[in-house]
Amino acid sequence: MGRASLPQRRRRAREIALQLIYELDLRKDITAGEAIEMFPWDQELPDVTEYAKFLVTSASRHTEEIDSLMREHLVGWRTERMVAVDRASIRLAVCEGLLERKVPVAVAISEAVELTKIFGTIESSGFVNGVLGKIVRSFISGAPEQNAR
Repeated sequence: MGRASLPQRRRRAREIALQLIYELDLRKDITAGEAIEMFPWDQELPDVTEYAKFLVTSASRHTEEIDSLMREHLVGWRTERMVAVDRASIRLAVCEGLLERKVPVAVAISEAVELTKIFGTIESSGFVNGVLGKIVRSFISGAPEQNAR
């Protein structure tokens, strides 16, 4: 990856984090630490590795809280029925933008939408954008919104 700019390195860290969060979602038998340990880090820049590990660890620690927010804002859907990449992307964005406040919320949403365009289904980006928008509005206002997709 060489001399990649900070936005490119952060994007790469998010791609890795999304993959590991996805893996944790599908493999209930491993911990975040074990998933991180199994990832082939040798080709990654140190700051990419550090940020990806932070995102995975934090998202894992906050999974129940984030899933509760998703359930609150999914009308007619259960989190279990969601595409796993969409779930992972929402967990990543909520963690990075709202809970850890590592980036502005708009950046976290934009990055999640872009990642789902790459790794999700045709409908993933719109779905993720809508769910995150509802979560953010309720988070900011302090009052849960009841009319999510």
